[in-house]
Amino acid sequence: MLVAQEGGAQIPAPPEAEPPISDGSRGRVRWTALALTLALLVLALLSLLIGTGSQSAGRALDFLLGDHAARADAQLRLAVVDVRVPRTIAAVLVGVALGTAGALLQAVTRNPLAETGLLGVNSGAALGVVIGLTYFGAGSSYAMLVWALAGGLAASAVVLLLAASGRGAGASPLRLVLAGSALGATFHGATSYVLLGTKSTFDEYRYWTIGSLAGIKTSTALTMAPLVVAGLLVALGAARPLGALALGDDSARALGHHPGRIRLVVAGAVTLLAGAAVALAGPIAFLGLLAPYAARTVTGPRMAPQLLLSALIGADVMIAADILARVVIRPWETPVSVLLALLGGPLLIWIARSNRMSGLGASGASA
Repeated sequence: MLVAQEGGAQIPAPPEAEPPISDGSRGRVRWTALALTLALLVLALLSLLIGTGSQSAGRALDFLLGDHAARADAQLRLAVVDVRVPRTIAAVLVGVALGTAGALLQAVTRNPLAETGLLGVNSGAALGVVIGLTYFGAGSSYAMLVWALAGGLAASAVVLLLAASGRGAGASPLRLVLAGSALGATFHGATSYVLLGTKSTFDEYRYWTIGSLAGIKTSTALTMAPLVVAGLLVALGAARPLGALALGDDSARALGHHPGRIRLVVAGAVTLLAGAAVALAGPIAFLGLLAPYAARTVTGPRMAPQLLLSALIGADVMIAADILARVVIRPWETPVSVLLALLGGPLLIWIARSNRMSGLGASGASA
């Protein structure tokens, strides 16, 4: 490392926020991002063409291309416009949100196993849904979405307040993890207590907690879009400070950043992203954990490209899983969270046994 001379003593120069990236690495990130974007477009088209009903993909393609006979078919219009379009939008939003939130959370906690339920978003959303169903008659899907979002945001706010309180440097990684785990267990217990006394609430809650994109309306999906966009903007703005934070709190301060504030801002972005995703689709496991891992195999520790690839990988995996959920037991549908769990479990075991990916996770955690 270059050093500066001052009074005859050698003083290390301030560390760089992120290591320099070679032309080869930059090209690899660009080509990967392009491939993931093209894959997302193809998957989005397939999502509009494939469903659980009797409408063929060819008829759906005719509808999209403006064929008059296809456009006059009311059932086909219902299948494409009212069913497949909103769940395609929702799949992209949920995938982008969970992929980005997972990358942020793993970076800010320096924990490669961190996932989006760590801040209490999932347990808070579940408690919000149960309270809405039991005490306020929130029977519609939109009402449940509002209660889920409110519960997730409230839970994360409490976690952040607890993590930032007391003496010390503020919301440290350990405090965030401990506060999130403690509040998550508390909210889970409260949810179980309410459910034990209300069978009707349990039946409706059971459908929500499975995790599915079925029944989502376009207006509902678009309602969550501003939250996802806001979370993405905060995430992109925090990429450089997170790169400095990866070097350690002391190095981040030497570069002019405040570690406690960085963690609070990033945790706020995670709350917006994960809260919107949970409100739309219910609890979705593994995606926020796996997408950043896959992104780091291409980007290494650099945060800006890692966030971009995590978002694209999350969207691709989510929409692919939703398409698969429609066809594996046709004419019925499998909850998308079940497929992600079945695929994510073995993949997580492979990650744990992979020296390369484990090394990346460890380096990211200890940097």
